[in-house]
Amino acid sequence: MTEKKRILTGDRPTGRLHLGHYVGSLKNRIALQETYDCNFIIADLHTLTTKPQKEHILELRENIRQLVLDHLACGIDYNKVTFYLQSATTAVYQLNLLFEMLISFNRLAGLPSIKEMAKNAHLDTENIPFGLIGYPVLQTADILMSRAHCVPVGKDNEAHIELARDIARRFNMYYGEVFPLPEVLLSDVPALIGTDGKGKMSKSAGNSIYLSDDAQTVEKKVKGMYTDPNRVRADTPGTVEGNPVFIFHDVFNPNKGEVEDLKARYRTGTVGDVEVKEKLTIALNRFLDPIREKRKFYEAEKGLIEEIIYDGTLKVEEQGRETVKEAMSAMGLSGAWNKISRIARDRKKG
Repeated sequence: MTEKKRILTGDRPTGRLHLGHYVGSLKNRIALQETYDCNFIIADLHTLTTKPQKEHILELRENIRQLVLDHLACGIDYNKVTFYLQSATTAVYQLNLLFEMLISFNRLAGLPSIKEMAKNAHLDTENIPFGLIGYPVLQTADILMSRAHCVPVGKDNEAHIELARDIARRFNMYYGEVFPLPEVLLSDVPALIGTDGKGKMSKSAGNSIYLSDDAQTVEKKVKGMYTDPNRVRADTPGTVEGNPVFIFHDVFNPNKGEVEDLKARYRTGTVGDVEVKEKLTIALNRFLDPIREKRKFYEAEKGLIEEIIYDGTLKVEEQGRETVKEAMSAMGLSGAWNKISRIARDRKKG
């Protein structure tokens, strides 16, 4: 039997997941779990790069649980994947330090994504924390710790994986072949627009429909969705292209005949926003109903989420321990300590 290739993917536990997460990553992960050995990182250390305050750290406890619940509710099978908590894996701290020695500051500071992350976190670009500059190195430690072969990312994060490849390549050149060069699994799914029509759906922008929202909340959010600003009356011909309501219909309404009919009538001014939104509400709630049912089931299984994270973290901790052992041996770092230990033990024995 051919051994499955391992992938590393995951999220920062900053809150509940929304429809944008489903379109951009969860849907893909559901498919990947059938063909890959999947490590799903709960990247709590990465949240410290922009929110190191204690009040934010305390919020992580519930966010971690909700993150795994959202995955299971959408169809991730915990028997097929490994969830693990980043901060509880000792090896990631060790590898992060070792890898920092193999990359220049200028290379990290030149990554456009770092400045973008600082901007989104409302940080002064002249005072970006060292941890944020080193974010891609910690990411590299995540990837190489379990020697992942592939990393699913969007086009905007491709540069981070190339950096991980560079670090792995340099390590192997200096010390011998220890790490596989991780490959990119590019996702061609565009970001889902938010309900306000001003950009992609995001927790911080307040324009999200969450996977855990109840039917009434979904209805309220859809009613408030941005449509065609130039359409002031129901009998005014409207624009479908780029209209968030129709983007959502295309993604989540399986009744394509209904969607095409609504588009045609919208363009000719023979259907109002109310009907278009009502039918979108029905489609979204039909999509979310099975997710809500699974979520309710897993929530009722007391201690299950914690057990899944605990077991997965122990498994990845073992993978990381073996990786660090091999890496330090290849570098020659373990030799001095082994010699010191042997001499010291012999002396104590007399």
